[in-house]
Order: sequence, then structure tokens, then C-alpha cells
Amino acid sequence: MELYIILIIMIIGSLVAIKTRNILSSILSIGLVGLLLCVAFLYLGAPDIAITQLVVEVVVLIVMLRATINKNIIIIDKTLCFPAIAMVVFIIGFILIFFHRAISDLPEFGRPLMPVSGEYLLSGLEKTGAANIVASIILDFRAYDTLGEATVIFVAIAGAVVLLRKKGKI
Repeated sequence: MELYIILIIMIIGSLVAIKTRNILSSILSIGLVGLLLCVAFLYLGAPDIAITQLVVEVVVLIVMLRATINKNIIIIDKTLCFPAIAMVVFIIGFILIFFHRAISDLPEFGRPLMPVSGEYLLSGLEKTGAANIVASIILDFRAYDTLGEATVIFVAIAGAVVLLRKKGKI
């Protein structure tokens, strides 16, 4: 049930990002969608993907904020609107509740998260021939996952370099 609520809020955030006329609101809505995706990954038991998503999300948000605020596209109003403050408080509370639920569902420190890790440790040397068990897990058992994470991080860094460079800008 909680995952459906996260997905509904992600859809609403995406629609707000598409329909709003304020570019800062659009960027913050996309940031909310990325953060909720991170929470969804934690809830589904994929902390490595959640960490990668969080790192990429932070880099992308910084780049987008730097690119838009530098151009002076929006004028920020000094007045505070009660519905906007109430919505921010609701969203922050909602995210905190899901972070708490995701963290409380993790196993206690020292207990394995997945039973397959024991199989990696027991038969890693004979199946891969690698003396370093960490390298055998990363490069043999989970090679596609490692390649995907490295690709995501590389693309995020390359995008940040392209957008933040000074040479070649008009």
C-alpha cells in the first residue's frame, strides 16, 4: 500500500513539473520525484540502487538549479502562502515517515541482508578463480549491476561538466 502512495505522489509531482509556469517549482517537483524514487528503492530492498539514485539526483538538482538561477528566469516573491507551506510540511513529514519505515525494516547490524551473499562467500573462489572475493563479486557475479551503476554516474558527471563549463558558452 505504501508503495502505491509513493507512486501516486511521484505522478502528481511529475504533473506539477510539467504544468507549472515557474521553473524553480518545476525543478523542485522533479527533485521530489527523484527523492521519492530513492525511498521506493529503499522500500523494495535495493539500498545500492537507492544510494546511486540519491547521488545522481543531488548532482542533477545542483546542475539544474545552477543553470536556471544563473539566467534570472524567475522572480521569487517574498510573500508566504499557507497552502504552499502546508504542502511542504506534509511532503517532508511523508518522506520522513517512509525513511523511518524503510530504515526500521533493515536487518540488525551484522545480520546478512540477503542469503545469496553467503553463497558468494562460500563458492566465490572456486567459481570465479579470483583470489579477491570482493573483486569476484563485483566483476563476476554482479557485473551488469556494477556496469549500470558506473554508467549512470559517468553520464551524470559528463552532463554536469557540459553544463557547468565556462569555455564555449555564449
